[in-house]
Amino acid sequence: MRVAILCPYSLSRPGGVQGQVLGLARALRTLGHDATVLAPADGPLVDTGLPPGAVVVLGRSLALPANGSVAPVALGPGASWRAVRALRRGDFDVLHLHEPLAPGPSYACLVAAPQPRVGTFHRAGGSAFYRALGPLARWAANRLAVRCAVSAEAEATASEALGGEYLVVGNGVELDRYADAPPWPTEGPTILFIGRHEDRKGLAVLLQAFEDLPPDHPATLWIAGDGPERDVLERRHPAGPTRQWLGRIPDDELASRLRGADILCAPSLRGESFGVILLEAMAAGAALVASDLPGYAAVAGDHALLVPPGDTAALTAALADLIADASAGTGRCSSEALEAALDHAGRWSMTALAERYVEIYAQVVAG
Repeated sequence: MRVAILCPYSLSRPGGVQGQVLGLARALRTLGHDATVLAPADGPLVDTGLPPGAVVVLGRSLALPANGSVAPVALGPGASWRAVRALRRGDFDVLHLHEPLAPGPSYACLVAAPQPRVGTFHRAGGSAFYRALGPLARWAANRLAVRCAVSAEAEATASEALGGEYLVVGNGVELDRYADAPPWPTEGPTILFIGRHEDRKGLAVLLQAFEDLPPDHPATLWIAGDGPERDVLERRHPAGPTRQWLGRIPDDELASRLRGADILCAPSLRGESFGVILLEAMAAGAALVASDLPGYAAVAGDHALLVPPGDTAALTAALADLIADASAGTGRCSSEALEAALDHAGRWSMTALAERYVEIYAQVVAG
């Protein structure tokens, strides 16, 4: 089967949707299907894991505020024209649009693409895009043959704004990429944060919780990523022997850092529909502490310590417990607990997700 996958967000910037699109394309190709990604990009593409010609760059992106973050989308008519031209020339069997109502080429493809269309909705929480577009968004959603959502939270968001019926198919994780990565060297218990440095990701809460750890629970904090709050937070909590600001790191280093870290902390305050990073951490063998958000709880189950979002004292206590477990090799950091978490993460393998989408594609192509 020949599959075109449209990503509305720039592949030059790290993000959950971008990661899912590239991972799905790689998994589809491993299964023997011809998957091509269409997306904006803002410079040379590296580490996509796809062969030459399997990524069609639609143009450069513009950052728009969205859901407490920014969406790097391509708004110019040239990007829409290039997307529709590629679809008309590519002899694809099906078009799979991720976040199909994000501004940019998606709307042109919903109108003019000759292929049957599958849409996957990722967003959780209110959407300014949906509110601004109103009836147009509902009309565009009706151009989809099948609507999918990555979680019950994403389904509720889309259904409230757009109506319609949705298949909840989840996200996927390339388990081997994390389970087989060489561990990054550490000295003592290590905590990893990975995410955009913005309010909704809760990094400020984690930094204060780390400051409040008791002296008898020494640990190192790795802070990966970038964002608008970095300068302020780094001045407030400067780098030192126990706190390292890593900036943006390549995927291979991220996998090694996850393998080396004892604890992955996801302290988000809101707006998380799924939590792929939790599954990646479980695959890599890290224990989890995360905010008690519906999207995180549905993914992590009993394999994470969940704390109220924004509760610094609760996060400090949870981190202290996990640091003690890591030092002793007991509790949630025992080999048995980490093996159970790995088995749990296996339910969301990218290969299984690709196989599920192939079933959906085949149903759509058959009419």
